[in-house]
Amino acid sequence: MVQWGFIGCGDVTEMKSGPAFSKAEGSSVVAVMRRDTSKAKDYAYRHGIDTWYDNASDLINDPRVTAVYVATPPSTHAEYAIASMRAGKPVYIEKPMAASYEECLQINRVSAETGVPCFVAYYRRTLPYFVRVKQLIDENVLGRVSNVLVHLAIPPYAADRDRNHLPWRVRKEIAGAGYFYDLASHQLDLLDWLFGEITDVSGYSANVAGLYEVEDSVTAAFRFKSGLLGCGTWSFVAPENRRTDRVEIIGTDGKLTFSTFDFSPILLERADGSEEFLEDNPEHIQFYLIQSIVDFLNGKGQLPVSTGASGTRTNRVMDIILDAK
Repeated sequence: MVQWGFIGCGDVTEMKSGPAFSKAEGSSVVAVMRRDTSKAKDYAYRHGIDTWYDNASDLINDPRVTAVYVATPPSTHAEYAIASMRAGKPVYIEKPMAASYEECLQINRVSAETGVPCFVAYYRRTLPYFVRVKQLIDENVLGRVSNVLVHLAIPPYAADRDRNHLPWRVRKEIAGAGYFYDLASHQLDLLDWLFGEITDVSGYSANVAGLYEVEDSVTAAFRFKSGLLGCGTWSFVAPENRRTDRVEIIGTDGKLTFSTFDFSPILLERADGSEEFLEDNPEHIQFYLIQSIVDFLNGKGQLPVSTGASGTRTNRVMDIILDAK
């Protein structure tokens, strides 16, 4: 039985992830931690967890906790993951893996030194929707894939316009960067899973609207180890009601179009016609990845598909794009 402790129990743990740790076979949640004691206690009470802390070290050193879920903003991922692994406890880290590529490397070094595994919450690798995308690509229905195109454009959130109370996701000292780090990380990780490592990348970033200090517009071109070419554009200051969430995979025999966040029908277009596919998500969207990690830690399954190594590759690509001059 894997007995989890949560460091951080904010919004992401309410439905996306938290309940899955209790519902997964061979898994339970025995403690949670949040700096605000009253919020930690409230979360524990509502989710039927009997122990709560306001100090991460206390949770890490709780002898009942055998694995740690790090669900804090990226700026503390490395600190808590490293402390947990040094205590002999495997970690499951929210995405992005850390606030920088260098911090990811530090996490991996400690994992290698201690022999304690770490995993990253890129759960889209396990969702039926994206498994279907991978299946279609692997079945060569597109022929030889020639290009990958990513386009994400979303309007600003209301909170982005309040300079005195900006969301942590656009504060570099907490998030590592802006919404590009938060959202594009999912897309770049998916591409890594679908096509392998991105070895060459270049890009540009800009702050167009001036709502906050970090980037709000990004463009990049990249090449995979296989030689496949790709490009992407991201805007986080698009006009209202003009949201775009699209990934296109172009091959010699067809084109595949799907979304990353909206889960619109997967569209396969070929010379002989078109076909749509739509798959259901689990109630708790991280469930399949969490179950695979629990199985692995219980000695019942293969290495999960989202590891510290794969998560680090995504941070590397993002940092190169954002650091380009």
